[in-house]
Amino acid sequence: MGAAEGTAQAGHELLLQLAGRVPDELLWRMRNWLAAGDSDALSATLPRTLLRHRIGITDSERALLAQVVVPGSPSRRLVDAVLAGTPPPPPSFGPGEADLSAWSAVSVVSSVGAGELLVAARDDAARVLLVRAADRPVELTAVLQRLLRVHGEHVPQVEVWVGDDPPTPYHAAACAAAASLWSRSPAPTG
Repeated sequence: MGAAEGTAQAGHELLLQLAGRVPDELLWRMRNWLAAGDSDALSATLPRTLLRHRIGITDSERALLAQVVVPGSPSRRLVDAVLAGTPPPPPSFGPGEADLSAWSAVSVVSSVGAGELLVAARDDAARVLLVRAADRPVELTAVLQRLLRVHGEHVPQVEVWVGDDPPTPYHAAACAAAASLWSRSPAPTG
């Protein structure tokens, strides 16, 4: 694995951890920068965002942040200045509504062999697309974000991870309330 790929994986993992804590308007842009390989923009913006919004991070998140921030950049000294903290409890979620953009996302997710696509709605009415068991999560996140933007969603909320299990309590709460739009294996008819 190359340095750029390692940085992208660390960045993706960190942005997953920060979902629901970093303002949505910034989170989707940071994910696009990550997918485009713009480590300078992500490196300059992420520590400042955490400081500006007083978002505390765990020790493991700080280690990921140190991997993401470009060595020698002015932002490197900000890594230690970010507050320590624990993630807040996740917001409430309900099932999301499927529309043309969500159904378009089904065609993308099903063609790349991901495990499942779900849609949830946060208590602030933000719709969140969730993709489980996806290869190349950094790239898939960016593609789905662009797809939602083309369909008029100003601030796309897309969460993509490699395994079947939700990576954070935020994602677990979203998955528990979400409506399934597509699954690689048929859902049990219980």
